Amino acid sequence: LGEQHDDPATHRAELSVLAAFGSGTRPVILSLEMFERDVQGVLDDYLAGKIGEGEFLAKSRPWERYTTDYRGMVELAKARGWTVVASNVPRRHASSVSRKGIAAVDSLPAAERGQVAKELICPRNDDYYTRFADTMKGHSAGGGPATAADSAMMRSMTERFYEAQCVKDETMAESIVAALAAAPKDALLLHVD
Repeated sequence: LGEQHDDPATHRAELSVLAAFGSGTRPVILSLEMFERDVQGVLDDYLAGKIGEGEFLAKSRPWERYTTDYRGMVELAKARGWTVVASNVPRRHASSVSRKGIAAVDSLPAAERGQVAKELICPRNDDYYTRFADTMKGHSAGGGPATAADSAMMRSMTERFYEAQCVKDETMAESIVAALAAAPKDALLLHVD
């Protein structure tokens, strides 16, 4: 489910969809953009009751509105014993790509590289890229001043921001595929993005 991150109605709908998934007999998996791969162990410990909510929140870097927007889904999954996937790339890696380009991923130590999707495609000649670049024109990072040098700088910045978004998208997709591969064949997976 794609969401407007600050829309309470969207979050109520997400919880309702998750609850509806759980009303049947099929196994349920919840995948969340809001948690990054490197906190999967902390999330697993919380779901298993090994740590309390305070420690979980202190160690998992939840989004600012976790309590009002996502906690209900995590608590439902915890109560039902469902898997919750911390699917996103760690922010520090996406931020590095937005500053240095996708080559920044190649310089990561092996332990860190595993927190990013193995394969990064980042297609440039598709509708997603076009829509992304058009959206960036509406932000300070995409339109920029009118001089040729500044226009080139803004295009370069848009490219790096697009690459960072691809790193996020492709890491979440890989996380989803891995969770489904490890689950029973009839599992239902809800990804919130």
